[in-house]
Amino acid sequence: MSLARTIDHTLLKPDASGLDIIRLCQEAQTYGFFSVCVNSSRVSLASEVLAGSGVKVAAVTGFPLGAMDSLAKAFETERAVACGADEIDTVLAVGFLRENRLDVVLQDLELVVRAAGQSPVKVILETCLLSDDQKRTACAMALDAGAAFVKTSTGFSTGGATVDDVRILAAAVGGRCQVKASGGIRDAATARAMLEAGASRLGTSNGIAIVQGASAAAEY
Repeated sequence: MSLARTIDHTLLKPDASGLDIIRLCQEAQTYGFFSVCVNSSRVSLASEVLAGSGVKVAAVTGFPLGAMDSLAKAFETERAVACGADEIDTVLAVGFLRENRLDVVLQDLELVVRAAGQSPVKVILETCLLSDDQKRTACAMALDAGAAFVKTSTGFSTGGATVDDVRILAAAVGGRCQVKASGGIRDAATARAMLEAGASRLGTSNGIAIVQGASAAAEY
């Protein structure tokens, strides 16, 4: 698989305009990225622009805190799918995990997975806020809920993806689901390091620079 096909081309800034989303979609088609990742309010537009292109639309839900009511998170997920989202990236209830209220965490994730239907769910753990044991526990919760991926970060907290965290997540899921690295991936070398550590998908707003950097490196 090409490096481009591992990338979810991402634009989650609150001030992103409709024209910015259209440009994101056009870039994804030009460079052959796997998907675009947008806020749920922009799913309809992205789906319209990308219709028939083969580029998927991923929507974030419960973003970026994961701290909203579970039914609200599930409703946002259901609406995003109805508007054309092919995949859902949802934020785990980090506060409840840190309190070790695992029943709440699991129920929250199960509601989202159920609301997503056939659309794969990526569970954002926000690893920068968790101990290594909590990361492993979060992976277990995601697996129990039926998630398709565990994902490192929102990119909106105190830190992003690290190679060590990707390794921890990959070992914890043991091939039972996939790993997405996201947050702070800005160049081809970092992207490849994340993939070598066990990620199969990358979330980044720097996809063009990454694939151009990889092409430049291949020329030498």
